[in-house]
Amino acid sequence: MRLRAFELDEPVPKLKDTHAIAMLKPWVDVGRAGTIVLSWMENQLGVKDLAKLDRPGDFFDFTRHRPTSFISAGRRRMTIPNTYITYSKQQSGNDFIFLRLLEPHHHGEEYVESVLDLMQKFGVKRFTIVGSMHDFVPHTRPLNVTGEAIGENTGSLLAENGVNSIEYRGPTSICFLIPQKASDMGMETMSLIVHLPQYTQIQEDFNGAVRLMRIMSSIYNLPVDQSIENNALRQTEQINTALDSNPQLKSVVKQLENLYDNRTENIEDKPATELSPEVEKFLAEMNRRFREDTQ
Repeated sequence: MRLRAFELDEPVPKLKDTHAIAMLKPWVDVGRAGTIVLSWMENQLGVKDLAKLDRPGDFFDFTRHRPTSFISAGRRRMTIPNTYITYSKQQSGNDFIFLRLLEPHHHGEEYVESVLDLMQKFGVKRFTIVGSMHDFVPHTRPLNVTGEAIGENTGSLLAENGVNSIEYRGPTSICFLIPQKASDMGMETMSLIVHLPQYTQIQEDFNGAVRLMRIMSSIYNLPVDQSIENNALRQTEQINTALDSNPQLKSVVKQLENLYDNRTENIEDKPATELSPEVEKFLAEMNRRFREDTQ
């Protein structure tokens, strides 16, 4: 069955009081924190395939979202990047759909409207996007999560889980029109973005994933995955070991700790802590290399 840009698997399920959980690559999925959390929720709730784009090339530049080749039964085959959506029906309470969104390079408005039409068809009551971004924060302090909420109960859910108001202003993804328009359509919306240390730039940041997982566990009463938490502990040990052998990085972390503590304490008569020019140069260079590696 075709629904705007999506091809739905048949038979099409009937869902009730649906909550949609989304992640977005590559804009807010550094360290794959959003991907890890979405996979954890899918595994906990049990999912089936629901939909994917009928012609992903209408939206994606395949020189940027690369196809992947593999060997199956002695033959070379290829998978094409797409937006995949799964669903989970529950015996009681709300049902779920999970959206693995990709940043569109063409026809962004049509992409957004197609996602909104799909959510409307399946009666979505709440849309939540989970993700991660790099920031000037130390790995030695609790990871900050920022977000926004629109709806009767969403604001209190974020406050109860220590989520701070989002402060970012600047370039963003066309996909953030989805929650904006969803709220205009009467849906509750939430965003949860964990801030990760810029100097680590780990391919899979389990500490960020754990921070998000615990929040979603609290909201939806799901058991946390101990293996993800164990991976986070090992990752912290590895970072600390690298820190012990790198005096320059130690200096960076110390200044970031001071900056973090100064913001957290929020003492009005205490002057703001600033990063030294050397540290700013170091972080800027790491950011430049990271962007080159991910383009």
